[in-house]
Amino acid sequence: MVHGLRELVVQLNLFGSEFARTHGLHTTDVRALIALLDAARAGRIATPGWLGQQLGLNSASTTALVDRLEKDGLVSRERDARDRRRVKLQVTESAEQLGWSFFGPLIGQAVGVLDSFSPDELATIDEFLARMRAVVENVRETGAGPVP
Repeated sequence: MVHGLRELVVQLNLFGSEFARTHGLHTTDVRALIALLDAARAGRIATPGWLGQQLGLNSASTTALVDRLEKDGLVSRERDARDRRRVKLQVTESAEQLGWSFFGPLIGQAVGVLDSFSPDELATIDEFLARMRAVVENVRETGAGPVP
């Protein structure tokens, strides 16, 4: 099961790298766009500091990344109306359309696969993924090696 999951992660990374290469982006650009889209879907305000934290980047690298995405018309910066010192990041409509044009077929087929599972099976899959994310986060945060 773990090897199958790793294989899936490798395939998804290759797919994302192909998208990046096709559109003249860095793989970090794609990860940033995904993080920003996920934030928007969750109703979370995305700031450059938040984005840098999500991607494991320092401030200078995050600024260069956001500058590059803004120059390419994929991200916009806007001042927070409640706190003018804070800058919010938004994925542009053209970035969303670009993403859907490439990832749409994959997402559509993935949803089709999910539709073939019962609600109980989906709950089990969701629990498995949540636990696996927790394991990865724990190992990243603690640097823990293999569990005996």
